[in-house]
Formats: sequence, structure tokens, C-alpha cells
Amino acid sequence: MSKWMRSAAVLAAFGLAAATPALAAQAPAAQAAPAPAAGALIESGPLAPEFGLDGAAQAFAIRYGSTDGVVGSGTVPVTAALFTPKGTPPAGGWPLIAWAHGTVGIGDDCAPSRNPRSARDRTYLDHWLGEGYAIVATDYQGLGGPGPHPYLNSRAAAYSTLDAVRAVLGGDFGLANKVLLVGQSQGAGAAFATAGYAADYAPDVNVRGTIATGLPNLAVAGATSGGDGDKVDRLIAYLLYIASAAEQIDPRYDPTAVLTDRAMPLYRRAADTCVVDMFGAVVEAGLTRANSFKTDFWRAYAPMLTHAGYPTLHIATPVFIGTGAEDVDTPAAMQKSVVDGACDAGSTIEWHVYPGLDHSGTVNRSFTDSRLFAQHVMAGHAIAGTCPQAAG
Repeated sequence: MSKWMRSAAVLAAFGLAAATPALAAQAPAAQAAPAPAAGALIESGPLAPEFGLDGAAQAFAIRYGSTDGVVGSGTVPVTAALFTPKGTPPAGGWPLIAWAHGTVGIGDDCAPSRNPRSARDRTYLDHWLGEGYAIVATDYQGLGGPGPHPYLNSRAAAYSTLDAVRAVLGGDFGLANKVLLVGQSQGAGAAFATAGYAADYAPDVNVRGTIATGLPNLAVAGATSGGDGDKVDRLIAYLLYIASAAEQIDPRYDPTAVLTDRAMPLYRRAADTCVVDMFGAVVEAGLTRANSFKTDFWRAYAPMLTHAGYPTLHIATPVFIGTGAEDVDTPAAMQKSVVDGACDAGSTIEWHVYPGLDHSGTVNRSFTDSRLFAQHVMAGHAIAGTCPQAAG
């Protein structure tokens, strides 16, 4: 689908077109009205078939209230999708995966519930549906809903994820309060942060464990990014998203103090260009670290990136981390820094490193291991972990 979504397709994504005309008529007023309490379901309808998953028996587009994670108070409406598996639900309902997606962009047209998911994600999520899990997949605050998307803001992502769980558990979807947090890349950070916020923010949500692949740690991003500063680098797209989101949230950020004249045209496109197109545009423009930045990007945006940190490295429930040894988006050294810190903090971490695999390839390869982890935590079995103290 084109990055320039047609309004009919946007409505169809939420079942607000021909399939549910009553909801369509209500949508503008609902958008303008204040959001209800955090975790309350605002509305649901059929998800457009082209945005669904082959393994789902039913797929819903939902909208729910969530605490504004940027300021920490007030509520905002957030969009999401819910998928239920085929077959007969177990007694008590389907266990639930809260899926936190990777970077798609920061414009509303990039929201996953408004687009066909990537082949990788379709395969991965279908695996989980085949295991008998329902999946609630938040778009995150400001991505598909009002306001800017606070890209990489861990609290906003965590609140969006936990309130999506609350919303569907409170609906009539046949779900059990047995929750597994699962995420990739940006979503791996969101899932890990969600696990850290859960006990205080949503003690009513029964989180059993977390699965994270391609886990970022922006506290060490500058030190672990490496690479040739004169080589064309598609990963500059991520940095342009950070800069664009920063200015949308706080206009005092001046991109011209950091970005060169060569990089500014793509900066201006970042707000509404989705990630695949953004990667291509960066490569086509020949952007390198050397020709894109006037000064140290990470230092300039350090205040913004404090919001990307994790609330704690002591996670009360077990965490599975899958790392591609050849990952350049979130390098293995970056992921190891989270593993080491979480182990030192007393978390139970099961870490798997996959030789020869990159950021994306690790997702489905890791499923063989993560499905077993999931079976154990959902059954209440202890996880041995791979931290040094767990081995000794």
C-alpha cells in the first residue's frame, strides 16, 4: 500500500467504511470527544481483511483510552488490532500476547493497523496464533491517533501496551488474563519497558513473561553504532525520526543545529514517510554520517533520549532476549549491555545469540526457542536463565 493512504482505506482499517456504517457516522464525534479512562475500550469493529493475519479466526480494529505517557497524566485515544486464534478456546479463554511492533515510521499513515503487515511479521504472528494465543497489537500513542508519536518514548509505549491489554480483557473477546509481552526492535524496547512499568502502572495485568528480539539500548547507542562515517547508511532514517519526533514534541529542538543542508530535505519528509520508503530515500540521497550531521547527534538529542531509557533493569518476570550476531540496527554489543545490566539487577534472563543472523532474520529463527520459553512461563514453571548467577 502506498505511504499516502487514501481516506477510504484508513476508514476501512477500522471497519468504519461500508462494513460498519454506524461506527463510521460516529467516528468524527468520537475522535473529538475526550478519551475515557485509561484501559477502557472506546470502540471495536472488523479489521479490514487486507490488514489481517492468515492464522486468525477473527480480527478487530479497536480504539481505547490510555494515559498520556509523554506527560504522565491525562488520557489519549490509541488504536490497535486484536487477533483471535482458530479452534476452541481453553477453559477461561485464550491467553494473550501483547505485541509491540518495530519501527514503521512516525506518521499516522504508517500505523500497523492501517497497513498490511510485513511478510516477516505475518509469519511470526501467525506462529503465535498457531500456538493458541490471541494477539493485541497496539499502534502506540500518537501513531494512528491524535497528537505526534513520541518515538522511542518508553513510558508512552508501555502505557499504550498495558492499556491495550486492559481494553481487550474488559471486552467480550473470550480472553484470559494470562499475558505475554512480545516485541521486536522498537517494540523489543517497548516490551522490556512494559515489563518494568507493569507492576506499578497495571498490577491488574497478569504478565507472565517477556520476549524481546533486537532489543535497543539508546544509552549506549553512540558507543555501539560504529560503522564507516563516509559510507551510505540507511540507519540514518532512525535518527531523522528521532529528530522529527523531538521537534514535534518540543519545538525548542532546532534540527538545523544538528543536520546539514544535505540531510534537511529528508528530515522534512520524516514526519510522514514510512520506514521502508525512508530507508530507500536515505540511500538514494547518499546520506552518510559524515555528510548528514554538523555535530554529535547523540549528544545533541541526549535530553530527548532520556525518555527512551528503561524504568528499571530489575524485571519481576522472566525475559527472553533473542540477538542476531550480525545485527547492525541494534548491535549485539548494545543488546549485551541490557542483558548484563538486567542480570546484575537480579532479573531472570534467557539470552540466545544467533550466529550469522541480522536484525530481521532473528525474529522468526528465535521462535523455536521462544515458544518453549512461553510454554514454561505460561504454565508457571521456573526459568533457569542464562545469567552467570543462574549458571552458578
